Amino acid sequence: MKEVRIIPCLDVKDGRVVKGVRFENVRDARDPVEAAEAYCREGADELVFLDIAATVEARGTRLDWVRRVAEKVTVPLCIGGGIRNMEDMKALFDLGVDRISVNTAAVRDPELLANASSRFGKSRLVVAIDGRKNSPDSALPRLEVVVRGGHDSTGIELVGWARRAEELGAGEILLTSKDADGTREGYDIEMTRAAAEAVSIPVVASGGAGKLEHLYEAVTIGRASAVQAASIFHFGEISILQAKEYLGGKGIPVRV
Repeated sequence: MKEVRIIPCLDVKDGRVVKGVRFENVRDARDPVEAAEAYCREGADELVFLDIAATVEARGTRLDWVRRVAEKVTVPLCIGGGIRNMEDMKALFDLGVDRISVNTAAVRDPELLANASSRFGKSRLVVAIDGRKNSPDSALPRLEVVVRGGHDSTGIELVGWARRAEELGAGEILLTSKDADGTREGYDIEMTRAAAEAVSIPVVASGGAGKLEHLYEAVTIGRASAVQAASIFHFGEISILQAKEYLGGKGIPVRV
C-alpha cells in the first residue's frame, strides 16, 4: 500500500474559510492564509481549497485569496470551485497552484478534461465528484452525481462518471458525499468503495469525518488512497499529527 495522504479541506466563501453541513448553513472558521500556514506546520500532506460560492454565483475562482495562500504554502496546493475553462486553469497555475479540481464544468463539458489533461498533464488534474444516494424506488441512479454546489441533480450514475473521468485523463478523483458532508458520522463507505474499485487512479474520501476511526474505515473498507477532512481539523478536535499517529499505529503507511 502506498502512503495514505492526510488532506485538510478548506471551503472558502467571501474570502474566509467556512464549514457547513450537507453543503448548507456554513459558519466561519478562519482566515485562509492563517489556516494554510498552520496546516503546513502541522504536517498536512496537501491542502485543498474550494471556492464554494463560485459556481453558484456563476463566476470564476477569486484569485486574490488564492494568490495569498499560494505565496505561503509549503505543501502541494489544489484549488477548486468556479473553474470553467482552460483559461481559468492557466490563471491558477500561473499563481503557483500545483493542481486544480474540476466538478460542474467537467460534467457539462467532459472534453474539457481531455483537453486539460493533454495541456497541463494528468497529475495536475483532479475531478471532484459530489454524490448523493437516492432511494431504491427512485427513477434516479442509486449513487448520483450532483453539481453546482450540490444544488442540481444530473441523473448521472456516479461510478460510471468516475470511470469516464479517468478515461478522459483525470489523475485523481475527489469524492464527496453530500449526504455525509459535515455530519461527522463517517464517510460514505459504500460510495467511496464503489468508486475506488471502479478506477485505477487514486480516490480521495471526503465528507463526514468525525473521529479517527472514520479515517481508518475510509482507507481499509472504502479503499481510499487519501482522506480529506474539514471540521475535525478546523476546530481543533483532531490534529494532523494525531491522525497520522493513529493510522500508523494501525499499520497504515503515512508520511511523517
